[in-house]
Amino acid sequence: MLQKIETAIADCYLLKPKKLTDNRGYFIKHFQKEMFNGIGLDFCPTESYFSISHQGVLRGLHFQTPPFEHGKLVTCIQGTVLDVVCDLRMGSPTYGKCASFELGEETHESVFIPAGLAHGFYVTSIQSTLLYNVTTSYAPESDTGIAWDSIPFDWPNQQPIISARDAAFARLDAFKSPFTFK
Repeated sequence: MLQKIETAIADCYLLKPKKLTDNRGYFIKHFQKEMFNGIGLDFCPTESYFSISHQGVLRGLHFQTPPFEHGKLVTCIQGTVLDVVCDLRMGSPTYGKCASFELGEETHESVFIPAGLAHGFYVTSIQSTLLYNVTTSYAPESDTGIAWDSIPFDWPNQQPIISARDAAFARLDAFKSPFTFK
């Protein structure tokens, strides 16, 4: 069982899994194609990876451009993060808007992020591990992002730890989006 909760961004959903608990611990079914289809999500992962980050790290805002754009399913399996998306799809009723989610090991919630949204996160715990499932394989020539501090979002830290690559991304107001809302 998986509960799909609408968010402030069109086609982006917070997903709450059913947690089966007993004296050994707990078990969560993270993904099953039929389960996703049953709640109206057509999601077929091609690649899966995880990142480990320390407190104060901000990763993002990342995406892949067409023809290698991808949808993502993001879950924080250890620690806690402030997960943020920004809609880059031209014609979307939520174009340029952001939504944020507190993801962590206590709730095991996931964010379903359709193609055309920029994604990033800020680590609020001592360390975090994020699991990503994506619908296309990594394509270096298509992998890019927008500046984390150029979106309409109030981050909890104005001087996070970021990579040189993320610091060099274009600002949202200078970004020419190749994405269209479907």
